Amino acid sequence: MKWTDVLDIGIALADSHPDIDPLTVRFTDLHRWVCELDGFSDDPNRSNEKILEAIQQAWIDER
Repeated sequence: MKWTDVLDIGIALADSHPDIDPLTVRFTDLHRWVCELDGFSDDPNRSNEKILEAIQQAWIDER
């Protein structure tokens, strides 16, 4: 997965953190959790606030 795969990342986060409300997650934690996902292989420095917001929204939608 890459940072642009926001839907896949949102699904993976919903699966790996089922008891977490995405609205309560700080972007620093979200960034770390995305980088720790199995199959994530993008440069950690390519992330930005817009991408993290999109991932957070995909996670919310998946829940």
